[in-house]
Amino acid sequence: MSTPNSAPARRFQSGIVNVRFAANVTVVEPVNVYGCEIGEGVFIGPFVEIQKDVQIGARTKVQSHAFICELVTIGTDCFIGHGVMFINDTFATGGPARGDKTQWRSTTIGHHVSIGSNATILPVRICDHVVIGAGAVVTKDITEAGIYVGNPAQLLRALSSASEVSS
Repeated sequence: MSTPNSAPARRFQSGIVNVRFAANVTVVEPVNVYGCEIGEGVFIGPFVEIQKDVQIGARTKVQSHAFICELVTIGTDCFIGHGVMFINDTFATGGPARGDKTQWRSTTIGHHVSIGSNATILPVRICDHVVIGAGAVVTKDITEAGIYVGNPAQLLRALSSASEVSS
């Protein structure tokens, strides 16, 4: 509702803008996907936001309501569950960076990584062949293939072979 002394509302449209798509990508709208690179055979579910400079590898599946912020790279054959959140601002100064990208940190997800619904991924590196349990909060780098659960995420068990991770 507008009053005589108020400024008009600023409106931003969501959609798909300046995206480099490889072949056979499926996007279920509505989405907000911009300035990123999407690999071959990727699936993007509805209500997903993928911000600029994100790279998503071939055959990765991104389920509904996921949020993938700037500075995230995801490998091939990954699964990103419903409602997964990637965070690039660590609040290192005691509050939000307020757009100061020098305070943001990057996240790198390896190949054959499955991230369960509603997990939160802080700026970390996750190696290949990892499963992150639903609701987990990943606060530190993961350097060993395995299943990680909890807040903060901890190793539940190592994986004996790469074939144990399916996407």
